[in-house]
Amino acid sequence: MTVRTKPTDPRGLLYISMLLLQIKYPCSAVTLNCSSPTPDGLVGTLEKDLFPKNIVRPVQNFSIPTTVSISFNLVGIVILNEESQTMTTAMELILDWYIDQLSWDQEQCGTSRISVPKDKLWIPDISIFELLEIKTSMPAPYVYLQNDGQASYYQPISMISSCALDIYVFPFDVQKCLLTFASILHYANDIRINGQSGEASLNNSKYSIDTAEWDLIDITYVHLDLDSVDDYYDQVTYTIQLKRRPTRYVVNLLVPSCFLIILDLFSFLLPPQNVDRSAFKMTLILGYTVFLFIINDLLPIPGEATPLISIFFSVTLSLMVLSLLETVFITNIQSSNHPAVPHWVRIIVLNYLARLVCLPRPHSLTTTVELPDTGIVLVNTTNVKDTGASEAQNNIAFMTNPTPQPPEEPVLVELQKMARDLKVIRTEIDKHSEEAENSADWVLIGNVMDRLLLFLYIIFLTVSFITIICIWNYWTHIKSSVN
Repeated sequence: MTVRTKPTDPRGLLYISMLLLQIKYPCSAVTLNCSSPTPDGLVGTLEKDLFPKNIVRPVQNFSIPTTVSISFNLVGIVILNEESQTMTTAMELILDWYIDQLSWDQEQCGTSRISVPKDKLWIPDISIFELLEIKTSMPAPYVYLQNDGQASYYQPISMISSCALDIYVFPFDVQKCLLTFASILHYANDIRINGQSGEASLNNSKYSIDTAEWDLIDITYVHLDLDSVDDYYDQVTYTIQLKRRPTRYVVNLLVPSCFLIILDLFSFLLPPQNVDRSAFKMTLILGYTVFLFIINDLLPIPGEATPLISIFFSVTLSLMVLSLLETVFITNIQSSNHPAVPHWVRIIVLNYLARLVCLPRPHSLTTTVELPDTGIVLVNTTNVKDTGASEAQNNIAFMTNPTPQPPEEPVLVELQKMARDLKVIRTEIDKHSEEAENSADWVLIGNVMDRLLLFLYIIFLTVSFITIICIWNYWTHIKSSVN
């Protein structure tokens, strides 16, 4: 195996020279001679020739690096904590290395493999840079020795490691966590690390990993190029890619929220002049607030970026509040006594907006009836609304014939009294008719504005949801492609 070192390092020239000498004058392998093919014979030989050398790296020459092979199997992803940015995993870590020039004959010693206490051998100090805490670790007091000098150390551990979690597209997020293996003290000239391929780690892990929330997508492997750094610690980095299972969050978070916003949308069909729509909407807002409190434990804690699902809930709640304010506004228009409708309001709302929302402005129908026998003219004015809810109102005006016959004196006095009474009655009827017409106009204005705000509500709701879904989908594909 070729080891790349810095050109200015004199130890590199020494290492190359030693390799050339070993090629030209190879050292003979040291073979253990067992006294008998029994455990006592092999253990006795190991205690004599191998165990006393456990304080130093098992090489014949210190210029020769020890190659340590690393492999691991993910047993389970216990939890990914967004608040502390940590990953809790259970894994099986396996270290393999060779004790230089160690071998024995299988027939002479009786076995090709033996387990020895780990404190009797030199064990490489391989650690994980992202390791924060080891929660549990099963005792692994033994190391397997093969008759060709290979040593294997198996260690099942449950640990907490740091992991930068991006929850922007929660619950459709794909997380990428790193596990970097390297020696704590030994430089690359002493220990070289050879990691198992990412594909092999993935194949070994995907059959044993068990988690209700995450799916293991891929494991990639990167070996550090020693020429690109200033220090000489050899290291390998595994990238674990996990995809969250969103079904739980879609069913418990998104679906109920969509149902509530649809229910708020259909509440616009309730007539505001006959039903207390505001009480219904306030009940919806209260229920949605309680719903958010209940599902608060399911939501991730925001870090550097606010999750899109939190923005979704905020937009939904804001739409409900705006819907309530719209109901209060319409109710105030239709239930309060207002002066005559301004001319510009009548033109904009009743002429243009009413056509825009498919509510045509009502027209007035005036009929005049002449009473020929008495010389009195009856004028009947009827305001016809397209809604058909109000009754026709009649304004009756009695007009004296401009050329009546001169009556007698008592009759003239009575007619004058009757004329004054009729004027008073007409004034009251005109006033009442004007108030009724103004009230009807304000009701119509409220209906037009209610229909207009309903259309705007639907448009804003649709645009907001489509925007959030597009951002969700875009960032999910971006994360997947980057990972």
